[in-house]
Amino acid sequence: MIDLYFAATPNGLKAKLFFEEAQLPYRLMPVSLSKGEQFQPDFLAISPNNKIPAIVDHQPLGGGAPVALFESGAILLYLAEKISRFIPTEIHGRTEVLQWLFWQMSGLGPMAGQIGHFNVYAPEQVPYAIERYTRETHRLYGVLDRRLADRSFIAGEFSIADIACYPWIVPHEAHGQNLDDFPNLKRWFDAIAARPATVRTYEGVDNVYAPKKHSPLSEEERRVLFGQGANPVTR
Repeated sequence: MIDLYFAATPNGLKAKLFFEEAQLPYRLMPVSLSKGEQFQPDFLAISPNNKIPAIVDHQPLGGGAPVALFESGAILLYLAEKISRFIPTEIHGRTEVLQWLFWQMSGLGPMAGQIGHFNVYAPEQVPYAIERYTRETHRLYGVLDRRLADRSFIAGEFSIADIACYPWIVPHEAHGQNLDDFPNLKRWFDAIAARPATVRTYEGVDNVYAPKKHSPLSEEERRVLFGQGANPVTR
C-alpha cells in the first residue's frame, strides 16, 4: 500500500491522477494546508519542505524499509518506474518524457502558480506582478500549444508528462488565459479531461485557484499559507 499525503492543489492532483490512471492501490492522507498540518513533525519527517504531495511506499520494489518521497515530479518518476508504465524504457522516448516533466516542474508550475496567487490570493492588486506572470504563463501555454500541433500527447504515448501538465492547465481562467487562443492545447486538454481517471480524480474537488467566489482568507489562514519563514510556526 502507498500513502498519498494530499491536498487538492495542482501538484497534489498530479499524484492523485497518476494513481487513478494506473489503478494503483493507495491510501489518501488529507493534509489541511490552511490549518498548518503541513508543519506537523510527522509530516515534516516525510516532506521536509512542508509541501504536498508526499508519499510513503510501504512495499517498495526489492522489499526493505518503506520509501518516503516528496516533490511531485520525483513522485511521478518513482511511481512510473515502479510499475513500468507512463515512461518509456527506450532512451529517446524516455528523454522526451523527462524533459517535458522537468519543463513543467521548472516553468509551467512555478509561473502559473505565481499568477494564480496574485490573481486569487493577493490582498491587493500588484499590476507589475500580474502583467509579468500573465505574460510568462501565456508564453508557456504557447510552447505547449506548439508542441501539441502534430501529436495527441506531449511526449509520444500518454505519459507522466501529460499527468504533470494537465492539473496546471485546469486553472487557466485564474492564469488569465483563454484556451481558445491555443487550439492544440485545448484539444489535448479536453481529451485528458474526458479520461475516466481524470473524472475520478477531480470528482468533488474544488479548484483552489478559482477566481474569488468565497470568503477572503482570514489573517491566520494567510499567515499559515503564505507568511512562513525559515522556522515555520502554525500557532
